[in-house]
Amino acid sequence: MTEKDSLLGTKKPSLFQSLLPVVILIILLASNVQLFGDDTLSGSNQIALLLAAAIAGVIAIRNHHEWDHIQKGIVKSISSAMGAILILFMIGALAGTWLLSGVVPAMIYYGLKILNPTIFLFAACIVSALVSLATGSSWSTIATVGIALLGIGKALGLGEGVIAGAIISGAYFGDKMSPMSDTTNLAPAMAGTDLFTHIRYMAYTTGPSISITLVIFLIWGFTIPAQAASNQIPQILSAIDGAFNINPFLFIVPVVVIWMIVKKVPALPALLAGSLLGALFALIFQPQLFEEVGAGGNGAFETGYMAIMRSMYTKISITTENPVVNELLTTGGMAGMLNTIWLIITAMIFGGVMEAGGMLQRIAREIIRFAHSTGSLVASTAVTCGFFNLTASDQYLAIVVPGRMFRTTYRDRGFKPELLSRTLEDSGTVTSVLIPWNTCGATQSTVLGVATMTYLPFCFFNIISPFMTITFAYLNIKIRRFSDDDQEKLAA
Repeated sequence: MTEKDSLLGTKKPSLFQSLLPVVILIILLASNVQLFGDDTLSGSNQIALLLAAAIAGVIAIRNHHEWDHIQKGIVKSISSAMGAILILFMIGALAGTWLLSGVVPAMIYYGLKILNPTIFLFAACIVSALVSLATGSSWSTIATVGIALLGIGKALGLGEGVIAGAIISGAYFGDKMSPMSDTTNLAPAMAGTDLFTHIRYMAYTTGPSISITLVIFLIWGFTIPAQAASNQIPQILSAIDGAFNINPFLFIVPVVVIWMIVKKVPALPALLAGSLLGALFALIFQPQLFEEVGAGGNGAFETGYMAIMRSMYTKISITTENPVVNELLTTGGMAGMLNTIWLIITAMIFGGVMEAGGMLQRIAREIIRFAHSTGSLVASTAVTCGFFNLTASDQYLAIVVPGRMFRTTYRDRGFKPELLSRTLEDSGTVTSVLIPWNTCGATQSTVLGVATMTYLPFCFFNIISPFMTITFAYLNIKIRRFSDDDQEKLAA
């Protein structure tokens, strides 16, 4: 029996049926936050997603969908997240070897000498934006320089939520505007325009969004009392210098990784190479740490081997006399990513059942009904992208599905495709990191060690972007339409 045959005789879900699993999921997740606090990632959110998926599955079966069809939808959904899962494992290994080798401590050490609390948030946003623009990857940026910037900011006495917000804001701006980014290529492909037309058109809304963000962080910096943090910096520098052999040669490792990504080496092999290079530099520069991390080995070879392996697969900590530094010098390795991977898999199960049962499509069609003016059409697109980030738990689906849905509507109403592609990025790409169970939100919160709801209020660029694109549409600013001649050619 073909997939098409298995759908014959199925009933389309009602709006109530389609919304019920979503409403129950939101209630369960809100209850988890209330009862479990910051520990929701340890299992309660995963169970909530499975329960909501079970309810969606019951509805789909009642509408005469066969279990085989639903299961195929689940497998397809999980398969789409496998790339993210593999990258997560590599980021865990990379974080471990970069700690053991002294790469991250060196970034923190030199960063503390250069930066001060007044300009730190502003500088962190710009640095993240430049690296992400060069690499085309917000994930790689946050997993490398982002971790170091978080350590510097915490050492300066800043709150981890606002530091993470500055890093994520810059990283997602750079990712969004980089021609090497996968989402930046995906959005115009879905809308039917070319890459550079898409990037140039995005600048109209993205420019004001990042400018407002930078102004907020700059003003915020001048409100931070610098004296208390400045008094701690010499002790922090002394503790790091006492534990590690800090020298500029350690920067070869991140430079090589960034160079590989700029040269379009895929993220997975680039991160693996970065992990192995970190292990090599640990052997060269930090052999004094092997006894602490590789305890139990007989002889130098076994101890070194065990230290490097442990740094890649499990939690390690480097102990100094400074408790602030000790908090910075800890990483979870690959094992530290398992709760996040568990969350991603359960989120994709929920999204797969919802899509296989036709519930996501039903809700999206209902949203389109309210799109009459230019502003309401763009707003409907933005809401749909946010909805798919919330329910399908993947930024790619939040671009692909609304792109397919709205493409004909935009064309029929005389709008050029770059309006759709810009809206997809302004609302689909940047809001994914704000959803705790989305692949992006789950990953970045784990990589940085900051809960999604802790950094969310400070991701000013990500919050402003969808409102900026909707505002431009309602005010009819830079809205591109086909000419009459173009319309005739399209009709022909």
